[in-house]
Amino acid sequence: MNVLDARVINTYRGLETYLDSGENVTVKKIQIPTQNHPFYEIQFGIEYFLLRKGKYYDRQRNYFIIQMNPDFTSITLKETETESLFSVKSEDERKATKVLIGEWLIQSNSYKQSIQESIDRIRKEEISTEEDINQKLKTKNFLKKISYLTSSDIQNAPIKKNTQVHMTMTF
Repeated sequence: MNVLDARVINTYRGLETYLDSGENVTVKKIQIPTQNHPFYEIQFGIEYFLLRKGKYYDRQRNYFIIQMNPDFTSITLKETETESLFSVKSEDERKATKVLIGEWLIQSNSYKQSIQESIDRIRKEEISTEEDINQKLKTKNFLKKISYLTSSDIQNAPIKKNTQVHMTMTF
């Protein structure tokens, strides 16, 4: 972990300090398209320090979702229903969080490591049917696409409130 790689967002609650450390970024859920939910989705958890006035701090973990359409041409950032990285923030703070994701998170070693760990877990899972093989191939392809996102991909993505999540793989 390199402290110079840390990023800080000033919010009304205090300073959110994000560090590029392997345990700070996790993949919580992955969704591949189904008949009822035609999108790829991946939910990330990001742990950070919230430095409050009076030198009080605590660790927090909040989440967000990257959603892609089946042909990987459209990206949307989605809030989670609870513990959202974007919730209870002003419009400027939400924009700063989006910049954090686009200019820092997707470039960080923690992000790349969390995706690689997910690919490794999928490789180790047992395969029993042809459908399992297809799901694993689709999931690995999606994870590879997610690993190559650019800052402009994130900056051009809208942020939507999540109304319902249909996730298939939980880690």
